[in-house]
Amino acid sequence: MGEAEPSSSDVSSALALYVHWPFCLSKCPYCDFNSHVRESVEQGRWRDALLRELDHFAALLPGATVTSIFFGGGTPSLMPPETAGAVIERAAARWRLAADAEITLEANPTSTEAARLKDFRAAGVNRASLGVQALDDRALAFLGRGHDAAEARRAVAMAQRIMPRSSFDLIYARPGQTASAWRAELADALAFAGDHLSLYQLTIEKGTPFWRLERDGAFALPDDDTARALYDQTQEMTAAAGFAAYEVSNHGRGGDACRHNLAYWRYDDYVGIGPGAHGRIRPAGEGRQATRQRAGPEAWLAAVESAGHGTAETRLLDTHEQAREMLMMGLRLAEGVSEARLKTRTGCDPDRVIDRAGVCRLVEAGYLERRGPRLRASAAGRPLLNSLLATLLA
Repeated sequence: MGEAEPSSSDVSSALALYVHWPFCLSKCPYCDFNSHVRESVEQGRWRDALLRELDHFAALLPGATVTSIFFGGGTPSLMPPETAGAVIERAAARWRLAADAEITLEANPTSTEAARLKDFRAAGVNRASLGVQALDDRALAFLGRGHDAAEARRAVAMAQRIMPRSSFDLIYARPGQTASAWRAELADALAFAGDHLSLYQLTIEKGTPFWRLERDGAFALPDDDTARALYDQTQEMTAAAGFAAYEVSNHGRGGDACRHNLAYWRYDDYVGIGPGAHGRIRPAGEGRQATRQRAGPEAWLAAVESAGHGTAETRLLDTHEQAREMLMMGLRLAEGVSEARLKTRTGCDPDRVIDRAGVCRLVEAGYLERRGPRLRASAAGRPLLNSLLATLLA
């Protein structure tokens, strides 16, 4: 997972495209994403609106090469495959689509959605990311998922047959989960996983049903020591199975990684279209901008139909803010952050954002490693990134 330093042309032309589909069949009780349940969706209007917003950003960023497209949500596997195909085709027409572009679709592993993967493959999708979340039926019911473990296994097998690349997610550190139970579940997952796994600890987000249930004492998450033990166990088992932890929660075998998400973590440019989507873009002759689309599906749709885009905010990022963002994202990666690339990418002198005394303290404590001009969190430091950043950032 080495990282080549980018040329000036790489910096200006490479682009990742995120497409947000905000609709779900039901809302999971732990989810605080911009997702919504609707009785019906006017599919033609939504397809046209996504294409119009893509056209808007293409006019701002002419000559870009799209290296990845990610259909996220929500549940984008609920969209018609023709909509995904239309977006891919329009991206290729307005920009240049790299020959090896990674095109990912998030999907729930229900039988109905898994059966449509063949149509999405025909539409141009070449990678599936399945939200399995657990391999235990009681846990799946607790998490509000609409599938059981057997159905999830069938969906994973189908994705592996149909798509050139695939991945699935699991959530651990669930209430009452023991080390032995997680060891068995993860061993099971590793036995049939392909080349990529995303493994997340359950977190409680304010305003979600789980937040209210935990507040009222209906359940409790594992304590910090137990959660850390489960994290360490996860790292040991995935490494033993050949799945390198290239990012805090993401593991790839044989060098496999989600290239789209690497664009975020490496602080490359990306466009976000659809309700609530975020972007980091560099229009010609301008500085790097943060973009945010209207979050409400109906408000976004109305804005696109009237103005050609649903942008709620465009904000110019100064070099100092960019450098801080790049450090916060890049230290999630096993490869860390190159100070030379930070300066090239943001225009900011690293000494303006990096507390050198803080670096020395973290290196001496074994939480941070310096490899020439590259900073990276150590294995001991990666679970403590928020604390590291508080010490590292000037």
